[in-house]
Amino acid sequence: MNWVLVVAGAMVGAPLRYLTDRAVQTRHDTVFPWGTFAVNVFGCLILGVLTGAVSAGAAGSQLQLLVGTGLCGALTTYSTFSYETLRLTETGAGLYAAANVVGSVMAGLGAAFAGVSIAQALWT
Repeated sequence: MNWVLVVAGAMVGAPLRYLTDRAVQTRHDTVFPWGTFAVNVFGCLILGVLTGAVSAGAAGSQLQLLVGTGLCGALTTYSTFSYETLRLTETGAGLYAAANVVGSVMAGLGAAFAGVSIAQALWT
């Protein structure tokens, strides 16, 4: 039955990713992929909080499957990040491509660490 939790989370994560990406991207008149950047960083924050909650004993394996694997697995997207970075490079926007790579990694890690810190503050 674990797969049902993953599917249920993904059924929320996939449309949330699409709608968030479109909402963010339409507000920015630039080739930089702000929508994908936003969903990936937000997903890292959620995973950080979830990881901290599990470490503190405030969440279990079923919530990990539902939120971590299902929701965040469908919400975040490494493939789109890679594709958009490649497209930026191919269209001559190398500076944007580099900013996307560096910014995504730094912001994603920062969000994950922040999420763990938030969870520790809440559950320890």
